[in-house]
Amino acid sequence: MLGLIWLIPLLPLAGALVNLVFGRKLGDPRAGWVATLATAGSFLATVIVYFGMLGLPAEERNRVVTLFSWLPVGALKVDFALLADPLSVLMALFVTGISTLIHLYAIGYMHGDAKFSKFFLYLNLFVFSMLVLVLGENLLVTFLGWEGVGACSYFLISFWHTRNSAAVAGKKAFVTNRIGDFGVMTAMFLAFSSLGTLSYGAINESAQSGALAPVTATAIGLLLFVGACGKSAQLPLYLWLPDAMEGPTPVSALIHAATMVTSGVFLMTRMSPILHASFPWAMTVIAVIGGATALFAATVAVAQNDIKKVLAYSTVSQLGYMFLAVGSGAYVAAIFHMVTHAFFKALLFLGSGSVIHGMHHEQDMRRMGALRKVMPITAFTFIIGWLAIAGVPPFAGFWSKDEILLYVYANNRGLYVVGLVTALLTAYYMTRQVIMVFYGKAKWSDHSAEHGAHGDLTPRESPRVMLVPLVVLALLSTVGGAMQLPFSKNLHFLGSWLAPVVEESEAQIHGTWAYQNKYLLLAVAILVAFVGIVASIAVYAKSLVRTVEPKILEQAWYYDNAASQVVSGPGAASFNLIAWVDTNIVDGIVNGVGELVRSLAGSLRRVQSGFVRAYALLISLGAVVMLAWFLVRGAMS
Repeated sequence: MLGLIWLIPLLPLAGALVNLVFGRKLGDPRAGWVATLATAGSFLATVIVYFGMLGLPAEERNRVVTLFSWLPVGALKVDFALLADPLSVLMALFVTGISTLIHLYAIGYMHGDAKFSKFFLYLNLFVFSMLVLVLGENLLVTFLGWEGVGACSYFLISFWHTRNSAAVAGKKAFVTNRIGDFGVMTAMFLAFSSLGTLSYGAINESAQSGALAPVTATAIGLLLFVGACGKSAQLPLYLWLPDAMEGPTPVSALIHAATMVTSGVFLMTRMSPILHASFPWAMTVIAVIGGATALFAATVAVAQNDIKKVLAYSTVSQLGYMFLAVGSGAYVAAIFHMVTHAFFKALLFLGSGSVIHGMHHEQDMRRMGALRKVMPITAFTFIIGWLAIAGVPPFAGFWSKDEILLYVYANNRGLYVVGLVTALLTAYYMTRQVIMVFYGKAKWSDHSAEHGAHGDLTPRESPRVMLVPLVVLALLSTVGGAMQLPFSKNLHFLGSWLAPVVEESEAQIHGTWAYQNKYLLLAVAILVAFVGIVASIAVYAKSLVRTVEPKILEQAWYYDNAASQVVSGPGAASFNLIAWVDTNIVDGIVNGVGELVRSLAGSLRRVQSGFVRAYALLISLGAVVMLAWFLVRGAMS
């Protein structure tokens, strides 16, 4: 069954090709159903591969399927090969599963759009690229998928490109990710020059055996982390992700939940032996940047009023949590939170899309309120997503976030405090969002009355095709934590599954105070979530405390503005200077040499007149010159 792994990325690619050729004829909604069925078929193929792998002993859960020889150039021999192992199959499971639900949801959300079939073409192509990324057997195949999701994200974020903000957001995502891509490419060059291979198996084996020098391992690991910062929106390259909200809501859910933004976490986990072979401070760098990103984005989310912007900064914060786990050596915890985050964040984004759809494309939470009365299913499922991300037991997000905090406490007390403060702020701003959208006064009624002459703007519940994915994701957000419960080693299902791929990180904290008192830390996490929720209720529901939302937080600490000014000011001047040097000096030298050779050749060409008598004259002159030379030389000797 593992040999069927090639079918997993092939089906979304086939769906994209069908919509490319026949999409306009299929129209709305048939083009959407073709794309959805293609992704569902990919999910089914992944399930078959999963059960095939489940029946094998742990040490045999690894299969490489080579499709063809890609680059047999000298010493560089790269096959287009796919790797089926516990990590890649787990990634493919939730990528295809969540993507299928998002495709189904998009059939209803994008109904009536003039470019309906093109949207689903892009969605299928995006899923294909993501599957190539996670299933690649070597860095180059992964990089092909890496660039594919980058290109598709540009198409999808700027899908409504007639809006200037959407076009700018797409370009920002594309350019920012190119900065990170430089790190990945340089890491590949260094790995090949050091080891002569780009295969994950060979690179990781060299790191584990000690054949790779710590300084080289550190350079490769940190360069890959630069790429991860771009794709997974970590400081200082997080800028593109909040602006990606300009795309249709299904795009927000697809990019921010299960696919593109998790690429960096996946890559760092895949290359975990490289990180272990690095100098210890390299892991600290990753953990510090992750913790800083988590706290920074959480403070910004507190003051956002756009329903999707709150979730966007929440995604940046949760990704920071995952890198905090990676930097603490807790790879299972990082993947655990990645999976649960895919469940509840996809639910929250699709829930926000349902609200926007019901509110006639209104996104400002200050114009909402009391929507639970008119959108009960959307409200119920969104509340489950809120409880999951806020860290309330027994919902999925509580278990994964607590496991990260456990490892961070054992690794670094200061970063543990950062993680706790971030968890408190998460509970606070997500409660704020739920209150503003679903409780309180129905502010949309005033808005509807003002515009009554132009039609009824009363919110309405979304169609069934949009609600079914919400219900499924709500169920997964409720029970998803069962894959890795802390009470017994026998309940560490995810850890056992990933054991052949990542080192058993729990062994590093076994016997420490954190491990021996994990139930106390569990209680602290519950208390922190409770405090955040109660504080938000006191401010936004009961009005017991005056609302404080500083402008600096609303403007994301002015970091984006500062970056824009640098790029448009000194940055633009530097770019113009480089362009001038390239045009006038680099090209000037090249063109000057060419012109010199051309002029000399033109002068010499006149000698070739084509007249025999001229050639005879030149031969005679040459003979006279040579005779004179010999006579002079003989006289001197």
